[in-house]
Amino acid sequence: MALHQIITSLLSEDAYKFSMGQAIYHQFSEYKTTWSWKCRNTDVHFTLDMVEEIKRQVRLFCELRFTEEELSYLDSIKWIKGSYVDFLRLWHPRYEDFIIGTDAPCGLTIEAQGTWLNTSMYEIPILAIVNEVYFRMAYDYDTLFSQFKRKLNEKVSALVDGTYNLGSFSEFGLRRRLSEEAQDLAVKMLKERNAEFKDSKFVGTSNVYLAKKYGVTPVGTMAHEWIMCSGQGNHKHNPAYSNWYALDAWVKEYGILNGTALTDTITTDCFLKDFQLTYATLFSGVRHDSGDPYVWGEKMLSHYAKLGIDPMTKTLLFSDSLDFERASALYAYFKDKARVAFGIGTYISNDTDVPPLNIVMKVTKCNGQDVAKISDVEGKGMCKNADYVDYLNRCIKWRMENDCHKQH
Repeated sequence: MALHQIITSLLSEDAYKFSMGQAIYHQFSEYKTTWSWKCRNTDVHFTLDMVEEIKRQVRLFCELRFTEEELSYLDSIKWIKGSYVDFLRLWHPRYEDFIIGTDAPCGLTIEAQGTWLNTSMYEIPILAIVNEVYFRMAYDYDTLFSQFKRKLNEKVSALVDGTYNLGSFSEFGLRRRLSEEAQDLAVKMLKERNAEFKDSKFVGTSNVYLAKKYGVTPVGTMAHEWIMCSGQGNHKHNPAYSNWYALDAWVKEYGILNGTALTDTITTDCFLKDFQLTYATLFSGVRHDSGDPYVWGEKMLSHYAKLGIDPMTKTLLFSDSLDFERASALYAYFKDKARVAFGIGTYISNDTDVPPLNIVMKVTKCNGQDVAKISDVEGKGMCKNADYVDYLNRCIKWRMENDCHKQH
């Protein structure tokens, strides 16, 4: 069963991949990474036909090039530099970087190896391809899409009548979307009905292609890979200082632009050791992606207050498994304490009567050595080497217990 081409533009990419890509190009172009795909659902199986279709879709993706119109759009984004746009003019995905097989309980394995510059750009399109192939081939897609439309209409109505008040929110659903058609419809409807929302404002999407198509803001700054690779990829570095290396390189690239810092790569408590006055001032806000969002928010508020920074001048961006109900409650709680924003993914782009896939593709090695994420909650890591995770945890523990150095 051959499907239509799923990824039809290299702009079908989360905005933070371009933010990170530019900084990788200028500062870490020699870094090499390995990425591993994983299905966390225990009841999902990919048939051989699905695996073959995924391979075909990846080949089609690898034939794409940026058009001049797309490059002009990227060039119009305030923090994108001409040197990076010139690089993208020459860039394309390489099928040779992929190893796609069937040796896994779910029937599918995907690994990508190559320069960080290349492999970073694969994660999101691959996840989108796997999702759409699966839902089109495992189910009656037309039935799923009608369920999706019904639920989307209900969500939009609930924003219009004020059932949910979210303040500012963005659509972050490319990696887990039901289909390209579904995400397109969601962004289109949210844009068209935005003026009717009672106390909610749709500000943009992480999908750069749809941001361009619908004239909304492409949203996104950094991902865990940025801290993992820039902080742990140089093996001379103490990995407990990953956040410092990552923040330093980001400021070198962007100054005060494009600044939402991700806090939970090696625990938020360790992040705060490095997020002192200079970085806390330069970055416009912080992003929550694991652990209790209320505990995290209060921790950030007290950290800003301790530094003498008014939290009302900073943004708390929540992006962990949100729906409108959770976001509405968080907004009510924090709106008078700081600026609040939300990145909402699967709930907008893949809400049907069937559970969404819980699939991820994460960097597992950088420059030949394991890298790991130690987030604020168990079970989000993907490192294959327990010894390295133990080493990283011991580095963090030692630093938390012994590092009294004052930073500015």
